[in-house]
Amino acid sequence: MKQYMLSVYQPDGAPPPSVDLEKIMNEVEAWRQEVKDAGEWVFTGRLHAPGTATVVRLRDDEMLITDGPFIEGKEHIGGFTIVQVADLDAALDWAEKFIRIAGLPVEVRPLLDED
Repeated sequence: MKQYMLSVYQPDGAPPPSVDLEKIMNEVEAWRQEVKDAGEWVFTGRLHAPGTATVVRLRDDEMLITDGPFIEGKEHIGGFTIVQVADLDAALDWAEKFIRIAGLPVEVRPLLDED
C-alpha cells in the first residue's frame, strides 16, 4: 500500500455568502469518516491562514526569517489528508469524492517510500 497526500487548495479570504460552510464541513467530516471506515485514512491536518506562516531560508550563510507565505497567490493549501491506498487510482477516487463535496481543487501526490 502506498501513501498519498491530498492537499486541498482554497481561495484566499472568506467564502462567499452563498456558500453553506456548515453543510460542507459536515459532509467533509462524513467523507473523512468514510476514509477511516475503509481503513485507508492515516492523518488529516487543517492549516491556519497563510498570513500565519513563517518562512526560514539561508541567504549568504545567514538565516533569514520572514513572515507570511513563501509565495503570494490567490489560493493556498488549507489542509491535507494522508491516505494509504493500493494505487494512484484509489487516491484519485478519494480526491474526487472530496471535490464533489467542497468544490475545491485537490492535489494528489505520492509520498516517498522510506525504504
